[in-house]
Amino acid sequence: MPPTVRALIALLYATAAATVAVELVNWAYAPEQGFGLGVRTGWALLRSFGFLILVWHVRRGRAGAKPLGLILAVTTVFAVGRLIVPRSGVPPLPGALGFAVLTALCLAVVVLLYRAPTVDAHLVRHPHRLVVDRRGIGWQESVPRRPPVAAWNLTARVAAFTYPALIAVPALVALGQGGLRRLPVTLLWLGVAVVVGNVLLPIAVFLVRDRGWARVALVVVTVLVLAVDLPLCYFLLGVDGLVRDGGPLLVAAGVALWAVARAKVAAATVRVPSPRAERPVPDTVP
Repeated sequence: MPPTVRALIALLYATAAATVAVELVNWAYAPEQGFGLGVRTGWALLRSFGFLILVWHVRRGRAGAKPLGLILAVTTVFAVGRLIVPRSGVPPLPGALGFAVLTALCLAVVVLLYRAPTVDAHLVRHPHRLVVDRRGIGWQESVPRRPPVAAWNLTARVAAFTYPALIAVPALVALGQGGLRRLPVTLLWLGVAVVVGNVLLPIAVFLVRDRGWARVALVVVTVLVLAVDLPLCYFLLGVDGLVRDGGPLLVAAGVALWAVARAKVAAATVRVPSPRAERPVPDTVP
């Protein structure tokens, strides 16, 4: 394993540990340790396991480590940052310093994933799939036919898969703070998260296959998710909830839409030669 890849793995372990440390510091200094802070802190702590999963992908040289690392780094900064800032006053100094260190670590992770040539050469493998051929049934690496297009589509898919969780977190916060009066709305909000997760499954399958309708469908789902979730965050949790819970979802949606736009451009510029075009032209002239 190249030294740069080993440095990336060590950096990912440090980022996972820093995520836990900053969340624990923020919990200790929080003036109100209520249900809402507990749900948001628990979700942020789960991101440390996301970095451990990213380590697994990097060790095996998976190409999907790049989009996973990008969405993890971006959403972690926003998820932790929303908890550092209190409702009133200034953030505690230990929490602010920890957040600055975590932001620097996440930035370093993205730089190594996308700017280090050694890491780029290492992350070339793709997930295996079941293949039936003349030799029988076995698992083989599934290499996409259009690598540049597939990379952006994979980034959009990873970003979109965060929608259900980012919808469910504020819904759970509202469920704990609203009481019985808001119970039907919050349950409907949780139902939206379940529906979005099921709708994204077929879209994600055809998205990595570079289907144009899948990109359009993802854009439509993203717009609908923002149109439903952001108003609910405002009306049920106020401006504070809109910033703390709507902000990370807005960032994930921005990454997904940006990746879809880049995938569309790549699909328009990349041309795959047909089998007929690859046939040798005979030298004889009739």
